[in-house]
Amino acid sequence: MGDKTHTHPGAAGRATAAGHPASVRNVVLVGHSGSGKTTLVEALALTSGAVNRAGRVEDGGTVSDYDEIEHRQQRSVQLSLVPVVWDGIKINVIDTPGYADFVGELRAGLRAADAALFVVSASDGVDGSTRMVWDECAAVGMPRAIVVTHLEAARADFEEMTRICAEAFGGDDPDAVLPLYLPLHGPQAPDGHAPVTGLIGLLSQKLFDYSTGERKESEPGEDQLPLIEEARNRLIEGIIAESEDETLMDRYLGGEQIGVGALIEDLERAVARGTFFPVLAAAPAAEGARQGLGTVELLDLVTRGFPTPLEREAPSVTTVDGKPREPAPCDPGGPLVAEVVKTSSDPYVGRVSLVRVFSGTLRPDDTVHVSGHGLTDRGHEDHDVDERVGALSAPFGKQQRALTHCVAGDLACVAKLSRAETGDTLSAKDDPLLMEPWRMPDPLLPLAIRAHSKADEDKLSQGLARLVAEDPTMRLEQNQDTHQVVLWCLGEAHADVALERLRSRYGVQVDVVAHQVPLRETFAERSAGRGRHVKQSGGHGQYAICEIEVEPLPGGSGIEFVDKVVGGAVPRQFIPSVEKGVRTQAAKGVAAGHPLVDVRITLLDGKAHSVDSSDAAFQTAGALALREAAADARIHLLEPVAEVSVLVGDEYVGAVMSDLSGRRGRVLGTEQTSGGRTLVRAEVPEIEIGRYAVDLRSLSHGTARFDRSYARHEPMPVQVAERVRQQAQEG
Repeated sequence: MGDKTHTHPGAAGRATAAGHPASVRNVVLVGHSGSGKTTLVEALALTSGAVNRAGRVEDGGTVSDYDEIEHRQQRSVQLSLVPVVWDGIKINVIDTPGYADFVGELRAGLRAADAALFVVSASDGVDGSTRMVWDECAAVGMPRAIVVTHLEAARADFEEMTRICAEAFGGDDPDAVLPLYLPLHGPQAPDGHAPVTGLIGLLSQKLFDYSTGERKESEPGEDQLPLIEEARNRLIEGIIAESEDETLMDRYLGGEQIGVGALIEDLERAVARGTFFPVLAAAPAAEGARQGLGTVELLDLVTRGFPTPLEREAPSVTTVDGKPREPAPCDPGGPLVAEVVKTSSDPYVGRVSLVRVFSGTLRPDDTVHVSGHGLTDRGHEDHDVDERVGALSAPFGKQQRALTHCVAGDLACVAKLSRAETGDTLSAKDDPLLMEPWRMPDPLLPLAIRAHSKADEDKLSQGLARLVAEDPTMRLEQNQDTHQVVLWCLGEAHADVALERLRSRYGVQVDVVAHQVPLRETFAERSAGRGRHVKQSGGHGQYAICEIEVEPLPGGSGIEFVDKVVGGAVPRQFIPSVEKGVRTQAAKGVAAGHPLVDVRITLLDGKAHSVDSSDAAFQTAGALALREAAADARIHLLEPVAEVSVLVGDEYVGAVMSDLSGRRGRVLGTEQTSGGRTLVRAEVPEIEIGRYAVDLRSLSHGTARFDRSYARHEPMPVQVAERVRQQAQEG
């Protein structure tokens, strides 16, 4: 890594279809918003020759056309793919959003990739959410490297940032996070900042000067070698510690000089295994330059140190009816198994699916089987259909470069899969399969909407269906209790993007309304009521009288109807009519318009007329009796209570528990977990946690996450209930 002399490859860097999985590298860029991921992608595209000058793509477009205001906004909130070629290896660079609201796109990128580049700004450091993603990658053994950007910033310190990364990512072994190069600084500016103009390789002990806009290799001066000696020795020891040759450390400590070639081979193996995590520096090319600082070294690391798709363990596979199957091999000649990792809509070609092929070869005009992913609870469909594949292409900027095929291990865009959604499996039509889905974050921020006009109402359902087809982290709910249409999102930015996509892509204008939680009513005490429905206006009259008693029951009992009529006061055929009437009224509510629950309603007596009594009359009398009983009783408003589990760093536990108490929550207990985190369990009224997804992120600086589940309904405090009733009346 870093020993080869490279020339600018020009058009050779423009990716086409890969011929074999061994010639593919899939790498995902991870980092918080503003860390420099997108700028790094552009620098890699320039250095590899995928573009021929800074900011340009083919046919006069620019990477900043790929970055023009509207398009850059899209890239900031969704996964994008830029394929480039380096030394004959196709590198699929997957750029992911840095905003926490779009972690679903990040998870899709992790699924599609075989290794990860963590992009860290020298001026901002490592945030908590980046640490959490690092832990996710560690849990599945994904190889990782770290790229430090923004070295041009005032007070940027590469060595200090390397130390911070070792502390944040190294865990019990900080010596597994070490730099491969040290920056060379140019003359000091008047403000005291010395710009980084090159790198010195710690293993090769060669200088790589980028000050002229193109990488030039030279030998260091005698006065420069002592400056890197300590860092070089530490790197060598770190590599040897990860070597599979158990004699190497003893030989090194015994004074033997280990060859650079052997060290590089051990380094590459350790990186590919995910046990050593090199730190590199990178900066974009200056105007007119042909290479950005550190980009050659980074491309060398990706092609030589990161694993091929052949080395990745494929996700588990079943038949569509759930029977286990052996994982399909990463073989272009094997059975087709591919997965939709992203779905988007193009105004000209319709739905476009970004697909990772895990086995077999995908070709245009193939007929494939589309298997659904089981997210019906989020408003998605379960699919089990055959579809014909449209054109295959490799995206770059606003262009789509046609591909003749896509082999196992590679990624491609597929046009016109009208039924496939993100997370769906594509397989051979005569051997349908289903891949185990990746873990999706639960959307916990409700966004209640309604159509702005009658014209919007006609288009709303189709627009929402397309929206959730693209984004499996969004859940669509048609609430049967409140009759609201609710989009459950990951955060405010996620909600804003959903509204904008509805408007701009699908032509649907909606209004955001206050989200309502499903309240209930119950009797706080025993009460009685009499329903009298007697009307005579010529012809057939209406006559029904019934007397009932209502008493409260324990929570969760529902509504119990008891018949205690004696002597035929209410004819037997009208008993069900009374029950239907009281149940219908209970569903409408008796005080604030919320369903009545947890009561026993006993029919005690009544009167009937031989001619004028009817089913409808006794239904009405039953409803009137229940309303009268409610008028003379105290009615409790019941609110839903959620079980909430918050996983938070130890330093924020006190703040989280205090905040939960302020939301009328009851903390049930805490549990220490690994990694300096605590699980806080509590019960909290749902009306108090509508915006908890946003508030918790702010409270914990993006490091905490929570889940919630319905526990029960329980009486609402009098003062809160009164406020809710007033709001309902005003509304």
